[in-house]
Amino acid sequence: MLLAAGRGTRLGKLTESTPKPLLEVAGAPLISHIAGALADAGIHEIAIVTGYLAEQIAAWCESFNRARPETHLTPIRQQELNGTAGAMLAARDFLAREETFVFAWGDVLMDPRNYSRFVAHARSEPYDLLLAVNRTRDPWRGAAVYVDDRMRVIRIVEKPPPGTSTTNWNNAGLFAATERLFGYVERLTPSERGELELPQAIAAMAAGGLDVRAIEVRGFWSDVGTPEDLETVRKCFRPGGARRQ
Repeated sequence: MLLAAGRGTRLGKLTESTPKPLLEVAGAPLISHIAGALADAGIHEIAIVTGYLAEQIAAWCESFNRARPETHLTPIRQQELNGTAGAMLAARDFLAREETFVFAWGDVLMDPRNYSRFVAHARSEPYDLLLAVNRTRDPWRGAAVYVDDRMRVIRIVEKPPPGTSTTNWNNAGLFAATERLFGYVERLTPSERGELELPQAIAAMAAGGLDVRAIEVRGFWSDVGTPEDLETVRKCFRPGGARRQ
């Protein structure tokens, strides 16, 4: 499943009439690279949850399905834009089809080989939840992830103030979980932004003693939150760019 982003306010005019997942990267929509990588990893039933300009996402899903008939994308409308955990609840019936399901942020790009590696790892061990993490000096834009020497997640801090993290691991936006996750999602209360934040549920799982593990993303990684981020991923996805290293 892909959790497609909302309006993308930090991207300004770029997302006034185009949803962020459909912004062009290397000749294709941003989300096309992610869906294609998941399909190459063996995941051929994919839901895309979106709320902002959802009609455009639905139309794009139809074109993707025609181009890659071995894979089927199902658009799911998030009626209330109430955060990533709210998107999970919107797709619950779809996700419950699988004992273990994989989901990803729809506005994060990384070396596509990470998806196959992640899916293979998720299928090799019966974790309660597995999440990908990437190294960064100051993980303040996403969630700071604290792990032990076995990559077991100890705690997660959602969007810590800049300069306050004492870990170099950032939530990389790729996960595998079982339906047990929904019990924690359902108990969430809205954050200061009025949203149900999925990392809060994952943090509660770790604090409750469940087996929550992390696996490192290799090579290029970037979320797409600003025009500068978009230009970075466009450069890295050109022939000879960072994703091919």
